[in-house]
Amino acid sequence: MKRNFVLSALAMLLFSQGHAQEGRKILPFNDGWSFRKGPLTADSNLTDTSWEQVTVPHTWNSKDMQEGKNFYAGEACYRKTFTVDPQLKGKRLFLRFEGVGSVAGLYVNNRFIGEHKGSYAAFCYEITHSVKYGEANTIVVKANNSQREDVIPINHFLFGIFGGIYRPVQLIVTNDINITTTDYASPGIYIRQREVSDRKAVVTVTAKIENKQAHHRDIVVKTVIRDHQGKLVNQVSGKVKVSPQGINKVEQQLTVSLPHLWNGQRDPYLYSLTTSILTDGKETDAVTQPLGIRRFEAVAGKGFFLNGKAYTMHGVTRHQEWQDYGNALSNEQHRADLALIREMGATTIRFAHYQQSDYMYALCDSTGFVIWAEIPFVNASSGKEGENARQQMTELIRQNFNHPSVYVWGLHNEVYAKTPDEHVAVLSRQLNDIAKTEDPDRYTVAVSGYGEMNRPANLAADIQGMNRYYGWYEGHIGDLEDWASGLEKKYPDYKVMLTEYGADGNINQHADSLSENFDPVSGQFFPETYQTATHVKQWSIIEKHPYILASYLWNTFEFAVPMWNRGGVNARNLKGLITYDRKQKKDAFYWYKANWNPEPLIYIAERRNNIRRSAKVQVEVFSNLLQVTLSVNGSAPVSGHAGANRCDFLFDNILLKPGSNTITATGTRNGKTFTDTITWQLQAAE
Repeated sequence: MKRNFVLSALAMLLFSQGHAQEGRKILPFNDGWSFRKGPLTADSNLTDTSWEQVTVPHTWNSKDMQEGKNFYAGEACYRKTFTVDPQLKGKRLFLRFEGVGSVAGLYVNNRFIGEHKGSYAAFCYEITHSVKYGEANTIVVKANNSQREDVIPINHFLFGIFGGIYRPVQLIVTNDINITTTDYASPGIYIRQREVSDRKAVVTVTAKIENKQAHHRDIVVKTVIRDHQGKLVNQVSGKVKVSPQGINKVEQQLTVSLPHLWNGQRDPYLYSLTTSILTDGKETDAVTQPLGIRRFEAVAGKGFFLNGKAYTMHGVTRHQEWQDYGNALSNEQHRADLALIREMGATTIRFAHYQQSDYMYALCDSTGFVIWAEIPFVNASSGKEGENARQQMTELIRQNFNHPSVYVWGLHNEVYAKTPDEHVAVLSRQLNDIAKTEDPDRYTVAVSGYGEMNRPANLAADIQGMNRYYGWYEGHIGDLEDWASGLEKKYPDYKVMLTEYGADGNINQHADSLSENFDPVSGQFFPETYQTATHVKQWSIIEKHPYILASYLWNTFEFAVPMWNRGGVNARNLKGLITYDRKQKKDAFYWYKANWNPEPLIYIAERRNNIRRSAKVQVEVFSNLLQVTLSVNGSAPVSGHAGANRCDFLFDNILLKPGSNTITATGTRNGKTFTDTITWQLQAAE
């Protein structure tokens, strides 16, 4: 009871602060939750000891889902008690949940408010008419992460669907005339850019406004663009008579002369755009969004262009989970992931296979990553998921419409049809139609796990993505060359991207010689050595083919797959270049860093393969430096020869002595010397 009293007092303070302002107030709603695993039945005691205190973000699968198949999937309940200041009568109150896994039911004072299906998109409900003013109110969220045929993804096979309120919650307070919050939980304003050049850009803003007063009302809608320092760039305002019936759509247009363009990582310059409502001369609501003025172009056979200039698409993919945290991540953890991706030298990220946090998209806007956003229509189809897929596509686009970093909407990944008339092919065309209707200015993409262009579900989108795991799930590592060359010759006018490639690598397993005789489905030996070789050989192929407009390695980070038991680690996809706990970067990470990040780097591969049985070895060094040499146990430096490309240095017939051997690689740039040193042990073969 004491806990509830403290929460109520805090809530009253926050609500009072919201009431003191004329306009919108957005309050964090993450503290003071109670959690109970299992269904909440009619005879459940809400105060018994089965409830534990938690803070959102929270997931109940932070441990069990990374251990194997016996994770908890089912219903659990969250409960929060708060008090609403009576002075807030006349205001509108909304709860916005950024992510609940996977199906969520919201109840306020035992009144059912609504249900949301889908783990990865936000949803927002009005609670104005369900709260009691000046009294305690109880919110209950029933969450369920069981797989369902009508909710995508329909199973846990490629990645686990974590349960819980795993992203932040906000309480939004507005006046009775407001920019909508419940249009698929979008910002309520939509920014389009046209005629973008370094001379001018035409910016069009559509605002959706609700009037909950009894009569039509005259208001002023004002849109202001400010530069990065807050200086006024342009503004427009107009009188509008808003109706109490339906949604009032207001469009305004502004021109930015000599715009400072958003140029990705070269210069991620952001303006701000604010649309506000003025009632009787006072600002009564306002929404501010980032404005990065830019123009994306994907040109078949030539590459990707940003603002008319070639832009190199060094791509990675990312799952939103950490070991022992599941997907309930803090902003600091999201930021840490992005820092690691930036260190590697990536310029573009495929957020796979689902919508990720608001914070990540905003951070990509401000740091200059070019982003692929997609829905979790992935791996399998039931024939019953169409309605939910269409809903999630609409949510993805409306919620992320204003992020300048997003260049493409992903329709599906590795779902198939035998003919163009079957469910997946038809649904793919429907999803594409939704995307192009909602957002005519961005590209769409569909992804196949086959290397063939003309498959029934493939060509519904602007761009064809293909996942190719040569040397792992099929063929040999070098077969990627024939695949790329073949498509380039046969389909020169198609927009094609390599959307996944790679191999598993267990950081504790190694091999002195390579073999492609792996069982990737149930095998238990996935040496890091082989993963490294795959990336070395395949990146050297990719970079020679501008026909591949962008490539996305799979995956930046290891992640949990509770239905798998492969590679010596249960419930883990080991294709990540960084371990699940983020503590170790694999050799392939440094391979890409040498190729993509211009900062000086020299790195000796196979440092963890440090117990050697043969005295004669080959040493491989990844470096973007010049005049790379190798020294063993203080010997005179020797030069190597080129490997797969300019960043791959091979030193053959290096002799080790019994016991400990110190190996040092040295390189230079601009008169500066850089070194890397490892130790290998030579042990006699048993």
